[in-house]
Amino acid sequence: MEQKKTFITKPLGIGLLACLCCLLWGSATPAIKIGYEWFGIGAGDVASRILFAGVRFILAGVLTVIFGSLIAGKFLLPQKSSYGMICKLGLVQTVFQYIFFYMGLAYTTGVKSAIINGSQTFIAILMACLIFRYEKLTLQKFLGCLIGFAGVVVINYDPSGLTGGFTFRGEGAILIAAIAYALSSALVKKYSQKESPVVLSGYQFIFGGIIMTVCGALMGGSLTGWCFKSVLLLIYMALISSVAYSVWGILLKANPVGKVAVYSFTNPIFSVLLSFVFLGESSSFGLELILALALVCGGIFLVNRVKE
Repeated sequence: MEQKKTFITKPLGIGLLACLCCLLWGSATPAIKIGYEWFGIGAGDVASRILFAGVRFILAGVLTVIFGSLIAGKFLLPQKSSYGMICKLGLVQTVFQYIFFYMGLAYTTGVKSAIINGSQTFIAILMACLIFRYEKLTLQKFLGCLIGFAGVVVINYDPSGLTGGFTFRGEGAILIAAIAYALSSALVKKYSQKESPVVLSGYQFIFGGIIMTVCGALMGGSLTGWCFKSVLLLIYMALISSVAYSVWGILLKANPVGKVAVYSFTNPIFSVLLSFVFLGESSSFGLELILALALVCGGIFLVNRVKE
C-alpha cells in the first residue's frame, strides 16, 4: 500500500524546505566571518574558533529543545534508549566534523577547503546507497551528483589556491570533516526512525557543543568583544543550526537521503550571494555564479527525477 504523500515528501516541499536550510547554512559563512572580527578571533587561532563553535552549538541545542518543547506542549527529553544515539551523532555531526574542518583550514587554502568540503554531498549519497543501502545508486543519480559537484568546483575555482600537495593535517582533515557530515546524514536517517529529529538535533548539539567548548578552552582559546550586537549575532548563528538541522532531520526521516542531500550543493551558491550582500565580496559574483547555479540545479533535477 503506497503511503500518502505529505508536504515534506512532495518535490515542492522537499525543495523549499531543503533550500531554506541551505540558505541558513549559507548565511553562516558571512556571520562566522563577522563573528571572528567581533569576538577578536585571529585567522590562525584554531583554539578560539573551536571554542566559538562550541558555545554556538550549546546555545543552538538549548534553543532547539526550548522551541521543540513549546511546539510539543511538553518538555522534550530523550528516551533512555536514545542517549547512545545522541552521543554518537554529537561526536560525528558536531565534534569530528567541525574540529577537523577548523584544523584542516589552518593548513590548506580556502579554495581547496571549499572544494573538498563540497564533496560531502556526493559522499553522503554514495554512503546512503552503497553502505547503508537506504536506496539504489543509479547512473542518473551518480551523474546528478557529478554535475552538482561540478557546480561547487566552478563557484570556488581559483588556480592560485590549488597549488601544493595533499597533507593529512590540511586537505586530509577537511576530507575527514566531509566524511563525518556524510556519515551524520546517514545516522540521522537511521536514528530518526526511533527518536524525534528535533530531540536528536537539540541534545546532540548540547553534547557536541560541550565537548568543543572544553577542547577549545583547554587549547587556550578565548572570546573577547562581548557586547549586545555580538551576543545577538551569536544567537542568530545558534538559530541557524537549531532551525536548519531540525528541519533537515525531519526531511531525512521522511525521504530518501539522496533526494534531500543533493540540495547541499546549493550551500556555496547561497554563501557567495550572502557574502556579496553582507561583506561586499564579489570574486565569484558573475559568470561563474550563473554557471555554478545551472550545474547545481541540473544535478538536483537529475537526482530528484529518479524513480524510486
